[in-house]
Amino acid sequence: MATVNEVYGFLDKLAPFDLQMDFDNAGFLVGRGETQVKRLLVALDITLPVVQEAAEKGCQLVVSHHPVIFHPVKALTDQSATGRVLLALAEGHMAAICAHTNLDAVMEGVNCCLARTLELKDLEQLHQDGLDHEGRPYGIGRVGTAHRPGMTAGEYAAFVKEKLGAASVRYADGGRPVRHVAVGGGSCGSMLCDAAARGCDTFVTADVKHDQYIQARAMGITLMDAGHFATENVVCAPLAEKLARAFPDIRVELAQQNREPYGAV
Repeated sequence: MATVNEVYGFLDKLAPFDLQMDFDNAGFLVGRGETQVKRLLVALDITLPVVQEAAEKGCQLVVSHHPVIFHPVKALTDQSATGRVLLALAEGHMAAICAHTNLDAVMEGVNCCLARTLELKDLEQLHQDGLDHEGRPYGIGRVGTAHRPGMTAGEYAAFVKEKLGAASVRYADGGRPVRHVAVGGGSCGSMLCDAAARGCDTFVTADVKHDQYIQARAMGITLMDAGHFATENVVCAPLAEKLARAFPDIRVELAQQNREPYGAV
């Protein structure tokens, strides 16, 4: 039976943790490394409902994208949301491994999953940060050709919403048909100029700010905000499949309580 440390080792090869950005806190964040794992849950976020689901299913490990500990924890009590989650993990004897910006950047990570879900062709990196220890390129974002070039911004927004199961898609119409598309899972609005430099007419990301919409329209780029959850949750199922193949003795499941945190009308 594999241990938490062995699962961490697999994830470290898939998306090396030393590739994470300086602000990040990805890694093995909760639990005991030698705990044997019979069952694990994969989620985008480790929320209290996700931890409760993991406990009910008898899981020893939760693997997530977003770090369960991001800001420094000065007290571990039930008086804060983070404290309640960490206490529930500890009391349930469960570990947590979180692969964040390292999983964003690697070739088979968040952004490749997002690009493939949107059926982009001829994928390339939007921005290359460097090479990992095995000489593989890594960097945030991907660029590709639209599955059906020539769609209007409105048509493509509807397509993006359907493919991602997004609660909503907000967009600023750049005035050009959709042909060359950049994607950046999560908060990548600051990479608008990178998309422009690659000759993209459309950029799909999340957490877009007011001034970024204005800038995009001025640049003639259609900028779409499909939501943080929807643009990153696409990695969870492929990640679960990779873990299941690597550890056939572990029952790997997607968290059913892993849900979009907001609704839209």
